[in-house]
Amino acid sequence: MGRLLGLVAVLVVLGAATVAALFAQLLEPVDPDAGELLFEVERGDSLANITRALERRGVVRDARAMEWWARLRGDASKLRAGEYRLSPAQSPDEILDVIVSGRVATHPVLIPEGLTAREIGARIAERGLVDGAAFVEAVGDPAFAQQLGIPAPSLEGYLFPETYQLPRGLSAREVAGLFVAQFQRAWGEVEPAARERGLTMHEVVTLASIIEKETGAASERPLIASVFANRLRLQMRLESDPTVIYGIPDFDGNLRRSHLDDANNRYNTYSHAGLPPGPIANPGLDSLRAVVEPADTKYLYFVSRNDGTHHFSTSYREHAAMVNRLQRRGAAR
Repeated sequence: MGRLLGLVAVLVVLGAATVAALFAQLLEPVDPDAGELLFEVERGDSLANITRALERRGVVRDARAMEWWARLRGDASKLRAGEYRLSPAQSPDEILDVIVSGRVATHPVLIPEGLTAREIGARIAERGLVDGAAFVEAVGDPAFAQQLGIPAPSLEGYLFPETYQLPRGLSAREVAGLFVAQFQRAWGEVEPAARERGLTMHEVVTLASIIEKETGAASERPLIASVFANRLRLQMRLESDPTVIYGIPDFDGNLRRSHLDDANNRYNTYSHAGLPPGPIANPGLDSLRAVVEPADTKYLYFVSRNDGTHHFSTSYREHAAMVNRLQRRGAAR
């Protein structure tokens, strides 16, 4: 009898060992050489649904084994919603670590200098990260701007150009808030110089946005800034085409004389003195710095050479002569 009990005990131990070995095998990575894929855990999804989806995608060997393992780890209720980069080369242990920690996947989004809020919204929407219309609506909400500490009725101008790593699932307001937070960090670098020049944040951002649209050449920004600073000091109108264009609904790309004469356009700096009501684009750090550290010049005019650079003049006579010369050159081509 004792021998029989001993045999049974051996068989139980061997059976348990076999089950444990099989269980351990089911918890091994599917393919050590596999690459990453995107996997989404939806809000409210059950552990069973998540593990079954992982098995269907080929990320784990066995859904039930992973479910049991998650329960043994005490993680059954700790899986966080979001989009994750997972791989069949990971063990269920590693996969659970990622999802429990909430280390969601992010997507790079480049926001270049000089885009408008509407253009930024469209760019993010193209990546499927946020609804473009909702983004524009958030940007134009005065209460939201005030909540973020922006002294303006809109966030136009305060959406800082940068390459962002954005996860899916953020609201339009959360994304706009990230851009504004980056602006506020950049503003800290120029705020002391702005204070010395007696310029408010809104004045700096508005003028920087005009500079951003007037030139793509970084070396010219302090020169453009000096032209506008000199004009403002002498109470001359800025006469900037980009400001006029910003104030034209559905601009078709052809700036006409009637546009320059339109006093109903509040952004028409040919008709209205001083700065326009607000920024016309979202400037980068170089343009912000140019406003608070303009070149020391007497320039009052500039005209495009049609090669990405400009000719600067101190008198209207010199400016008109250069415009005439460039027009003749263009006609000759």
